[in-house]
Amino acid sequence: MVSPPSTHASYQLVRVAGGASAVYAAAYAEKMHPGAGPAAEAEALHVRQLQVAERLRAATGEFVIWDVGLGAAANAIAVLRATRELSCPLRLISFDNTLEPLRFALQHQEALGYVHPYGPALQALAETGQLRFTDGAHDVSWQLQLGDFPAWLAAPQLSGVPAPHAIMFDAFSPARNPAMWTLPLFTNLFQALDPERPCNLATYSRSTMIRVTLLLAGFFVGRGGAAGMKEETTVAANTLKLIAAPLDHRWLERARRSDCAEPLCASTYSRAALATESWIKLQSHRQFNP
Repeated sequence: MVSPPSTHASYQLVRVAGGASAVYAAAYAEKMHPGAGPAAEAEALHVRQLQVAERLRAATGEFVIWDVGLGAAANAIAVLRATRELSCPLRLISFDNTLEPLRFALQHQEALGYVHPYGPALQALAETGQLRFTDGAHDVSWQLQLGDFPAWLAAPQLSGVPAPHAIMFDAFSPARNPAMWTLPLFTNLFQALDPERPCNLATYSRSTMIRVTLLLAGFFVGRGGAAGMKEETTVAANTLKLIAAPLDHRWLERARRSDCAEPLCASTYSRAALATESWIKLQSHRQFNP
């Protein structure tokens, strides 16, 4: 399944289970979109679950998407491809701490496939950090926030970045990149939302720990559909109306019995059952007390 014909620094081109080419990050020992491949997984996990096309079609004014984990840009490009015939202006704000996977993707456009015809836009983004262009029927504003995402979120002022309507959360796994999955991070993320602006989030993890973390941060949380090798993913939102299959009391009881449910509070991965304080807060969440 892994046959890396090309290498650049700590990134390699590999063939994944679905037959597509994807990017392998040696520093994290993980593939990006390891199941069906970048284009198919980005479409299933983010575009469809966040109802991006439907929400843009109904939007008035600019629609803002936070792309947390730009990586090799598969998620952002999936959004562009799915919405290019819609007239609503789109603002993409991509976050990452390195441009290496993006540059790698630009060097392997033919093998990766999904990059076309957005190679010039990606090149401009890498060079300038922001660009505006017309894509099909709508105007796109694309901004890159390069640096430490947890530290940026914790800042008292978020550099004038508008609150999102949707969030594609695609960091490396909690075991490999725990700093991106802590309760403080998701609490700050929830506080960065506009309470008057409905916002949903999708992520590939279905772990009890991550779902508890999202709930304790303030989100409503539900079961997401299949994506790639994942039979189930996770969706969250600041309004229950954007959650099709909310977690229920049966899930709550399973979380109480789990040996890996307590949120991470620091950038060190650990496994633990729910602390008493966390269980009390979880029980009082609005999702379980309509």
